[in-house]
Amino acid sequence: MEYARPIPEENKLIIKKRNKNDKVIALVGNPNVGKSTVFNALTGLNQHTGNWPGKTVTNAQGYFETDKNSFVLVDLPGTYSLFAHSAEEEAARNFICFEKPDACIVICDATCLERNLNLVLQTLEITDKIIVCVNLMDEAKRKQIDVNLDALERFLGVPVVGISARNKKTLKKLTNALDKLILSDFTLNAYIPKYSEPIEEAIALVKDAISSALGEKINSRWLALRLFDADSLLLAELKRFFGFNITENERIKEALKTAKDALLEKGITTGDLNDMIVSSLVEDAFCINKKVTASDKSKISTDQKIDRLLTSRFTGYPVMLILLFFIFWLTITGANYPSGLLSKGFSYLENVLYNFLAQINLPAKVNEALSFGVFRVLSWVVSVMLPPMAIFFPLFTFLEDVGYLPRIAYNLDKPFKKCSACGKQALTMCMGFGCNAAGVTACRIIDSPRERLIAILTNNFVPCNGRFPAMISIITIFFIGSSGGLFSSFSAAFILSCVIVLGILMTLFMSSVLSKTLLKGIPSSFTLELPPYRRPQVIKIIVRSIFDRTLFVLGRAVSIAAPAGLIIWLLANITLAGTSLLGYLVNFLDPFAKLLGLDGELFMAFILGFPANEIVIPIALMAYTKGAVLTELGSLSQIQNILIANGWTQITACCTIIFSLFHFPCSTTMLTIKKETGSIKWTLAAFLIPTAVGMTLCFLVANIARFVSFIM
Repeated sequence: MEYARPIPEENKLIIKKRNKNDKVIALVGNPNVGKSTVFNALTGLNQHTGNWPGKTVTNAQGYFETDKNSFVLVDLPGTYSLFAHSAEEEAARNFICFEKPDACIVICDATCLERNLNLVLQTLEITDKIIVCVNLMDEAKRKQIDVNLDALERFLGVPVVGISARNKKTLKKLTNALDKLILSDFTLNAYIPKYSEPIEEAIALVKDAISSALGEKINSRWLALRLFDADSLLLAELKRFFGFNITENERIKEALKTAKDALLEKGITTGDLNDMIVSSLVEDAFCINKKVTASDKSKISTDQKIDRLLTSRFTGYPVMLILLFFIFWLTITGANYPSGLLSKGFSYLENVLYNFLAQINLPAKVNEALSFGVFRVLSWVVSVMLPPMAIFFPLFTFLEDVGYLPRIAYNLDKPFKKCSACGKQALTMCMGFGCNAAGVTACRIIDSPRERLIAILTNNFVPCNGRFPAMISIITIFFIGSSGGLFSSFSAAFILSCVIVLGILMTLFMSSVLSKTLLKGIPSSFTLELPPYRRPQVIKIIVRSIFDRTLFVLGRAVSIAAPAGLIIWLLANITLAGTSLLGYLVNFLDPFAKLLGLDGELFMAFILGFPANEIVIPIALMAYTKGAVLTELGSLSQIQNILIANGWTQITACCTIIFSLFHFPCSTTMLTIKKETGSIKWTLAAFLIPTAVGMTLCFLVANIARFVSFIM
């Protein structure tokens, strides 16, 4: 029988070597230990990203060279363990076990070494070809934590180096150790965790059977441990790796049964066994850490002092709300001027484009469709979306970089847990403020498929920056006044923050409803790490937020807005019996829209604004003025006159804000939901749920207001 076939290509991560002598190195580590900083510092721009086969977990590969070797560095997903309770853990485990990297670099945080050692010990159970890289030595020194690297190396029996990844000079220690390990210049005597005597006897029994049946294709001790309670995903990977189901091998099957029976005789069930293994690893990590680190426990660190303010149940929520208000105020006030400049610039380019197309004798209607349809919608999407995103995303990335976002998840974990959802949903919800499509993509960080789906379905309850301009304009016109000034911007930011809080409360409410109906289940547990506060890297924040988030989201929106502009122009310009198609649609929708406190023009604008929320108000103004092209947004007083002349009141404004907050996702977000869920059913649910909520609330507000007005 052939025991080891190659893993099929569709299930393997393709390693792109530049030459056959490249050594493959796996970069392993907990989240927030500086793993990405090490990866970027070693590889520079010589890197590319993709997804693990069959998963939405991102991988990154990069290249670097030393004087003696050339390497392909694979940045594995940040993970706390290799027991594969999540897609990230599964991807990391499978790569180390089945892709056979030449070595692993395990990044640890010097300021919390004990927690990181748990992953080190699990990796040592699979392979001894590892380097333990203790990062953030500078922060440890600042916090008066002393790590004895030589003692740690003696205990673990593998190379140990200390670095500060932000100081690239210290990386020379790491590359030198890597060369020594690859060239076998380091005598390995790797530490292997030991368990209680009954467990060790059971391991030995199964290990011998595995070695006899499978040879040395895989670490037989590690595999013996995992087979006691092997999950279906691991068994599937093993079947692909060996070419057959190893649990059907008679010798392994018999050894497993004998070992489990022996454990049961000692009163150890499978569940007890897993708990004992985890407890033993934690105890080993504690003991090793105690022997190699020293710190002054009497001193309260600065981080702890800050956390007492930011994570206290009395001050944590007020600080979050103040930060939310400040970010929105900064986004509102900061985006106005560049947005105006972009609008003027695009208006000039629109005239240039129109004149150019006229000069080359393009038919007038085609020219107008391209200039006043496609280009005008594109220009508005860019001028409205780009400035707020260029402000919001760096601010968001700044909070992420300094370590505040995990504190938000910590504060909101309890409310989300009460809704049978996951505390990490707080982070994906925050990302949705910039763009709901980005928020949906961010839901990958949630391990539980059920909780991830809840987060995806409710992400649209917080408004993206495409909805901010319309909401801010309506708030200013009908509830503040269009005089402008600092007070006006503060008031707009305050009311907008209250609207956002309503969206957050609705997110919690709908998460609870979904977890009790369509997506029943209990909340899963997860490890939430509060990383140390770090000095933000301003240049990297700007680059990452612009290229990874702003331009990515903007590119998707633009690709959808272009055909939408053409459709809108056609609806406004194709007439039947003297009335445009847009006019017929408005008249058809008007009775239903009136029930919701809206009108036909506005409801049609929301429908046609499906490609991009930024164009809802311009479409409504075009319909009100019976224009053939999208109306240029003038001053707020001009917009106010048009709206009031068409019957708008504060109730209309209130219902418009509610429906802006709660309605179907834009087309970019819908495409992202389809991609992330792979399901038309759940994509349709993501469309219907917020729309039903918005219509219900608008109906209640409008008709309660009418009833009160009637009885008064």
